[in-house]
Amino acid sequence: MRSFLGRDILSLKGFGREEFFRVFEAADELAPFARDRRNTDLLKDKTLVTAFYQPSTRTRLAHEAAMHRLGGHVTGFADVKNTRAGDFYQESIKDTVRMLEFYGDVLVMRHFQQGAPHEAARWASIPVINAGDGWGEHPTQVLTDMYTILTEKGTLDGLNFLLIGDMRMRTMHSISYAMTQFDINAFYVSPPEMSLTEDFKKELVDLSLNFKEIEHVEQAIAEADVIYMEPVVQPDYTKQRDERKGAVGDTPENYRVTKELLRKARQDAIVLHSLPRMDELPPEVDDTRHQRYWVEAFNGVVVRMALLALVLGAME
Repeated sequence: MRSFLGRDILSLKGFGREEFFRVFEAADELAPFARDRRNTDLLKDKTLVTAFYQPSTRTRLAHEAAMHRLGGHVTGFADVKNTRAGDFYQESIKDTVRMLEFYGDVLVMRHFQQGAPHEAARWASIPVINAGDGWGEHPTQVLTDMYTILTEKGTLDGLNFLLIGDMRMRTMHSISYAMTQFDINAFYVSPPEMSLTEDFKKELVDLSLNFKEIEHVEQAIAEADVIYMEPVVQPDYTKQRDERKGAVGDTPENYRVTKELLRKARQDAIVLHSLPRMDELPPEVDDTRHQRYWVEAFNGVVVRMALLALVLGAME
Protein backbone atom coordinates (compact mmCIF):
# COMPACT_ATOMS: atom_id res chain seq x y z
CA MET A 1 0.00 0.00 0.00
CA ARG A 2 1.25 3.47 -0.86
CA SER A 3 2.05 5.76 2.03
CA PHE A 4 -0.36 8.62 2.66
CA LEU A 5 2.43 10.93 3.83
CA GLY A 6 2.54 14.02 1.61
CA ARG A 7 -0.02 12.54 -0.74
CA ASP A 8 -2.65 14.42 -2.75
CA ILE A 9 -6.24 13.20 -2.36
CA LEU A 10 -7.70 14.11 -5.75
CA SER A 11 -9.71 11.11 -6.96
CA LEU A 12 -10.98 7.72 -5.85
CA LYS A 13 -10.10 6.22 -9.21
CA GLY A 14 -7.22 3.90 -8.44
CA PHE A 15 -7.80 4.21 -4.68
CA GLY A 16 -7.16 0.66 -3.47
CA ARG A 17 -9.31 -1.44 -1.17
CA GLU A 18 -6.58 -1.53 1.49
CA GLU A 19 -6.29 2.26 1.29
CA PHE A 20 -9.99 2.64 2.06
CA PHE A 21 -9.56 0.47 5.13
CA ARG A 22 -6.46 2.37 6.28
CA VAL A 23 -8.45 5.62 6.22
CA PHE A 24 -11.31 3.91 8.07
CA GLU A 25 -8.95 2.48 10.71
CA ALA A 26 -7.54 5.95 11.32
CA ALA A 27 -11.08 7.35 11.50
CA ASP A 28 -12.04 4.75 14.13
CA GLU A 29 -9.01 5.75 16.20
CA LEU A 30 -9.83 9.47 16.02
CA ALA A 31 -13.63 9.26 16.27
CA PRO A 32 -13.70 9.50 20.11
CA PHE A 33 -12.27 13.02 19.96
CA ALA A 34 -15.10 14.21 17.73
CA ARG A 35 -17.72 12.23 19.63
CA ASP A 36 -16.63 13.63 23.00
CA ARG A 37 -16.06 17.13 21.58
CA ARG A 38 -12.42 17.06 22.62
CA ASN A 39 -9.31 18.27 20.85
CA THR A 40 -5.97 16.51 20.55
CA ASP A 41 -2.58 18.03 19.79
CA LEU A 42 -1.74 15.65 16.95
CA LEU A 43 -1.37 18.48 14.41
CA LYS A 44 -0.59 21.35 16.79
CA ASP A 45 2.26 22.57 14.58
CA LYS A 46 0.35 22.34 11.26
CA THR A 47 -1.90 24.73 9.32
CA LEU A 48 -4.71 23.93 6.90
CA VAL A 49 -5.31 26.33 3.99
CA THR A 50 -8.81 26.34 2.46
CA ALA A 51 -9.40 27.62 -1.08
CA PHE A 52 -13.12 27.48 -1.84
CA TYR A 53 -14.12 28.90 -5.21
CA GLN A 54 -17.70 27.60 -4.76
CA PRO A 55 -20.10 27.80 -1.83
CA SER A 56 -19.83 25.08 0.81
CA THR A 57 -21.28 24.39 4.22
CA ARG A 58 -20.42 20.82 5.19
CA THR A 59 -17.22 20.20 3.24
CA ARG A 60 -15.40 23.38 4.22
CA LEU A 61 -16.52 23.45 7.83
CA ALA A 62 -15.92 19.72 8.29
CA HIS A 63 -12.32 20.13 7.13
CA GLU A 64 -11.86 23.14 9.40
CA ALA A 65 -13.49 21.40 12.36
CA ALA A 66 -11.31 18.35 11.72
CA MET A 67 -8.16 20.48 11.81
CA HIS A 68 -9.25 22.19 15.02
CA ARG A 69 -10.02 18.81 16.63
CA LEU A 70 -6.48 17.75 15.75
CA GLY A 71 -5.06 20.86 17.43
CA GLY A 72 -4.04 22.54 14.17
CA HIS A 73 -4.66 25.95 12.66
CA VAL A 74 -6.80 27.13 9.73
CA THR A 75 -6.55 29.96 7.24
CA GLY A 76 -7.90 30.51 3.74
CA PHE A 77 -10.90 31.88 1.88
CA ALA A 78 -14.53 30.83 1.46
CA ASP A 79 -15.50 33.39 -1.17
CA VAL A 80 -13.22 33.82 -4.16
CA LYS A 81 -14.81 37.20 -4.95
CA ASN A 82 -12.88 38.59 -2.01
CA THR A 83 -9.55 37.44 -3.45
CA ARG A 84 -7.37 38.45 -6.41
CA ALA A 85 -8.37 35.15 -8.05
CA GLY A 86 -11.96 36.36 -8.23
CA ASP A 87 -11.68 40.07 -8.93
CA PHE A 88 -10.29 42.11 -11.85
CA TYR A 89 -6.96 40.26 -11.89
CA GLN A 90 -8.42 36.71 -12.15
CA GLU A 91 -5.18 35.33 -10.73
CA SER A 92 -4.36 31.89 -12.13
CA ILE A 93 -4.54 28.67 -10.12
CA LYS A 94 -0.78 28.29 -10.58
CA ASP A 95 0.01 31.71 -9.12
CA THR A 96 -2.58 31.40 -6.34
CA VAL A 97 -1.37 27.97 -5.24
CA ARG A 98 2.32 28.88 -5.37
CA MET A 99 1.48 31.63 -2.91
CA LEU A 100 -0.89 29.63 -0.68
CA GLU A 101 1.64 26.83 -0.18
CA PHE A 102 3.71 29.25 1.92
CA TYR A 103 0.79 29.82 4.29
CA GLY A 104 0.20 26.27 5.47
CA ASP A 105 0.98 22.56 5.28
CA VAL A 106 -2.03 21.16 3.39
CA LEU A 107 -4.43 22.76 0.91
CA VAL A 108 -8.13 21.88 0.54
CA MET A 109 -9.67 23.19 -2.70
CA ARG A 110 -13.21 23.32 -4.07
CA HIS A 111 -13.56 24.69 -7.59
CA PHE A 112 -16.25 24.97 -10.26
CA GLN A 113 -13.74 23.89 -12.92
CA GLN A 114 -13.28 20.15 -13.29
CA GLY A 115 -9.62 19.26 -12.78
CA ALA A 116 -8.71 22.45 -10.90
CA PRO A 117 -7.42 20.63 -7.78
CA HIS A 118 -5.31 18.43 -10.07
CA GLU A 119 -3.87 21.59 -11.60
CA ALA A 120 -3.22 22.94 -8.10
CA ALA A 121 -1.39 19.75 -7.17
CA ARG A 122 0.95 20.23 -10.15
CA TRP A 123 2.29 23.43 -8.63
CA ALA A 124 1.93 22.89 -4.88
CA SER A 125 4.72 21.49 -2.73
CA ILE A 126 2.16 20.60 -0.04
CA PRO A 127 -0.62 17.95 -0.24
CA VAL A 128 -3.79 19.02 -2.06
CA ILE A 129 -7.21 17.60 -1.15
CA ASN A 130 -10.03 17.82 -3.68
CA ALA A 131 -13.17 19.17 -1.98
CA GLY A 132 -15.23 18.92 -5.17
CA ASP A 133 -14.34 20.02 -8.71
CA GLY A 134 -17.20 20.88 -11.05
CA TRP A 135 -18.76 17.67 -12.39
CA GLY A 136 -15.53 15.82 -11.58
CA GLU A 137 -15.20 14.10 -8.21
CA HIS A 138 -15.71 14.56 -4.47
CA PRO A 139 -13.41 12.00 -2.83
CA THR A 140 -13.66 13.14 0.80
CA GLN A 141 -17.47 13.05 0.70
CA VAL A 142 -17.51 9.52 -0.65
CA LEU A 143 -14.88 8.33 1.82
CA THR A 144 -17.31 9.67 4.43
CA ASP A 145 -20.20 7.82 2.77
CA MET A 146 -18.35 4.51 2.61
CA TYR A 147 -17.17 4.85 6.21
CA THR A 148 -20.76 5.51 7.28
CA ILE A 149 -21.96 2.41 5.44
CA LEU A 150 -19.20 0.30 6.98
CA THR A 151 -19.96 1.46 10.52
CA GLU A 152 -23.71 1.00 10.05
CA LYS A 153 -23.75 -2.28 8.10
CA GLY A 154 -20.55 -3.86 9.42
CA THR A 155 -19.30 -4.59 5.89
CA LEU A 156 -18.90 -3.12 2.44
CA ASP A 157 -19.14 -6.45 0.66
CA GLY A 158 -22.28 -8.28 -0.41
CA LEU A 159 -24.43 -5.14 -0.45
CA ASN A 160 -26.90 -3.75 -2.97
CA PHE A 161 -26.69 0.00 -3.62
CA LEU A 162 -29.60 1.93 -5.12
CA LEU A 163 -28.26 5.22 -6.49
CA ILE A 164 -30.89 7.87 -7.27
CA GLY A 165 -30.30 11.26 -8.86
CA ASP A 166 -28.11 13.04 -11.37
CA MET A 167 -25.34 10.67 -12.44
CA ARG A 168 -23.25 13.57 -13.76
CA MET A 169 -22.60 14.67 -10.18
CA ARG A 170 -19.14 14.45 -8.69
CA THR A 171 -20.33 12.32 -5.78
CA MET A 172 -21.81 9.79 -8.19
CA HIS A 173 -18.49 9.55 -10.01
CA SER A 174 -16.51 9.06 -6.81
CA ILE A 175 -18.87 6.51 -5.28
CA SER A 176 -18.89 4.56 -8.52
CA TYR A 177 -15.10 4.31 -8.38
CA ALA A 178 -15.31 3.36 -4.69
CA MET A 179 -17.80 0.56 -5.35
CA THR A 180 -15.39 -1.11 -7.78
CA GLN A 181 -13.16 -2.05 -4.82
CA PHE A 182 -15.88 -4.05 -3.08
CA ASP A 183 -18.39 -6.82 -3.77
CA ILE A 184 -21.26 -4.43 -4.46
CA ASN A 185 -24.23 -4.56 -6.84
CA ALA A 186 -25.26 -1.11 -8.05
CA PHE A 187 -28.63 0.00 -9.44
CA TYR A 188 -28.70 3.48 -11.03
CA VAL A 189 -31.91 5.50 -11.43
CA SER A 190 -31.81 8.88 -13.14
CA PRO A 191 -33.61 11.01 -15.71
CA PRO A 192 -32.39 10.06 -19.21
CA GLU A 193 -30.59 13.36 -19.69
CA MET A 194 -28.72 12.82 -16.40
CA SER A 195 -27.78 9.17 -16.87
CA LEU A 196 -24.32 7.61 -16.88
CA THR A 197 -22.37 8.53 -19.99
CA GLU A 198 -21.32 5.77 -22.37
CA ASP A 199 -17.65 6.48 -21.66
CA PHE A 200 -18.16 6.26 -17.91
CA LYS A 201 -20.16 3.04 -18.22
CA LYS A 202 -17.34 1.52 -20.25
CA GLU A 203 -14.91 2.58 -17.55
CA LEU A 204 -17.03 0.91 -14.86
CA VAL A 205 -17.25 -2.27 -16.91
CA ASP A 206 -13.47 -2.26 -17.28
CA LEU A 207 -13.21 -1.84 -13.49
CA SER A 208 -15.54 -4.85 -13.00
CA LEU A 209 -18.39 -3.06 -11.24
CA ASN A 210 -21.59 -5.11 -11.30
CA PHE A 211 -24.20 -2.49 -12.17
CA LYS A 212 -27.52 -2.03 -13.89
CA GLU A 213 -29.45 1.03 -15.02
CA ILE A 214 -33.15 0.86 -14.20
CA GLU A 215 -36.06 3.17 -14.98
CA HIS A 216 -37.98 3.10 -11.71
CA VAL A 217 -36.94 3.14 -8.06
CA GLU A 218 -39.49 0.44 -7.29
CA GLN A 219 -37.56 -2.03 -9.46
CA ALA A 220 -34.81 -2.18 -6.82
CA ILE A 221 -36.11 -0.62 -3.59
CA ALA A 222 -36.95 -3.99 -2.02
CA GLU A 223 -33.40 -5.27 -2.61
CA ALA A 224 -31.46 -2.20 -1.55
CA ASP A 225 -29.24 -2.21 1.52
CA VAL A 226 -28.08 1.34 0.82
CA ILE A 227 -30.17 4.08 -0.80
CA TYR A 228 -27.76 6.75 -2.00
CA MET A 229 -29.35 10.02 -3.08
CA GLU A 230 -28.51 13.22 -4.90
CA PRO A 231 -30.97 15.79 -6.30
CA VAL A 232 -32.04 16.01 -9.93
CA VAL A 233 -33.15 19.63 -9.46
CA GLN A 234 -29.91 21.47 -8.84
CA PRO A 235 -27.52 24.19 -10.01
CA ASP A 236 -24.89 23.85 -12.71
CA TYR A 237 -21.75 22.71 -10.91
CA THR A 238 -19.53 24.24 -13.60
CA LYS A 239 -20.59 27.70 -12.38
CA GLN A 240 -19.16 29.62 -9.46
CA ARG A 241 -22.69 30.28 -8.17
CA ASP A 242 -26.25 29.34 -9.10
CA GLU A 243 -27.25 31.52 -12.05
CA ARG A 244 -30.78 30.24 -12.59
CA LYS A 245 -33.61 32.73 -12.89
CA GLY A 246 -37.19 32.21 -11.78
CA ALA A 247 -38.78 29.36 -9.87
CA VAL A 248 -37.06 26.00 -9.39
CA GLY A 249 -39.13 23.00 -10.46
CA ASP A 250 -40.29 20.14 -8.28
CA THR A 251 -38.56 16.77 -8.23
CA PRO A 252 -40.37 14.08 -10.27
CA GLU A 253 -41.83 11.36 -8.05
CA ASN A 254 -39.47 8.66 -9.34
CA TYR A 255 -36.46 10.49 -7.89
CA ARG A 256 -37.93 11.18 -4.45
CA VAL A 257 -37.53 9.01 -1.35
CA THR A 258 -40.52 9.36 0.94
CA LYS A 259 -41.74 7.61 4.05
CA GLU A 260 -44.34 5.86 1.91
CA LEU A 261 -41.69 4.56 -0.49
CA LEU A 262 -39.56 3.31 2.41
CA ARG A 263 -42.40 1.00 3.48
CA LYS A 264 -41.30 -1.12 0.50
CA ALA A 265 -37.65 -1.13 1.56
CA ARG A 266 -35.79 -3.62 3.71
CA GLN A 267 -36.16 -3.11 7.44
CA ASP A 268 -32.45 -2.36 7.77
CA ALA A 269 -31.96 -0.33 4.58
CA ILE A 270 -30.21 2.99 5.15
CA VAL A 271 -30.64 6.31 3.33
CA LEU A 272 -27.63 8.52 2.62
CA HIS A 273 -27.62 12.02 1.16
CA SER A 274 -24.61 14.36 1.08
CA LEU A 275 -26.93 17.38 1.48
CA PRO A 276 -28.17 20.03 0.95
CA ARG A 277 -31.54 18.60 -0.01
CA MET A 278 -34.63 19.92 -1.65
CA ASP A 279 -37.93 18.10 -2.07
CA GLU A 280 -36.29 14.82 -3.16
CA LEU A 281 -35.86 13.88 0.52
CA PRO A 282 -38.68 15.31 2.66
CA PRO A 283 -38.12 15.94 6.39
CA GLU A 284 -40.61 13.17 7.19
CA VAL A 285 -37.77 10.68 6.54
CA ASP A 286 -35.61 12.24 9.27
CA ASP A 287 -37.31 10.33 12.07
CA THR A 288 -37.36 6.93 10.36
CA ARG A 289 -35.03 4.05 11.18
CA HIS A 290 -33.56 4.39 7.68
CA GLN A 291 -32.06 7.88 8.06
CA ARG A 292 -28.27 8.01 8.22
CA TYR A 293 -27.50 11.40 6.64
CA TRP A 294 -27.06 13.11 10.01
CA VAL A 295 -24.68 10.32 11.04
CA GLU A 296 -22.99 10.95 7.71
CA ALA A 297 -22.55 14.62 8.63
CA PHE A 298 -20.81 13.70 11.90
CA ASN A 299 -18.62 11.17 10.12
CA GLY A 300 -17.57 13.90 7.70
CA VAL A 301 -15.47 15.45 10.46
CA VAL A 302 -14.04 12.10 11.55
CA VAL A 303 -12.96 11.04 8.06
CA ARG A 304 -11.37 14.42 7.35
CA MET A 305 -9.50 14.12 10.66
CA ALA A 306 -8.15 10.78 9.45
CA LEU A 307 -7.12 12.13 6.05
CA LEU A 308 -5.37 15.18 7.51
CA ALA A 309 -3.54 13.09 10.09
CA LEU A 310 -2.43 10.62 7.41
CA VAL A 311 -1.25 13.05 4.72
CA LEU A 312 0.57 15.18 7.29
CA GLY A 313 2.34 12.17 8.78
CA ALA A 314 0.83 12.23 12.26
CA MET A 315 -0.43 8.68 11.65
CA GLU A 316 1.08 6.03 9.40
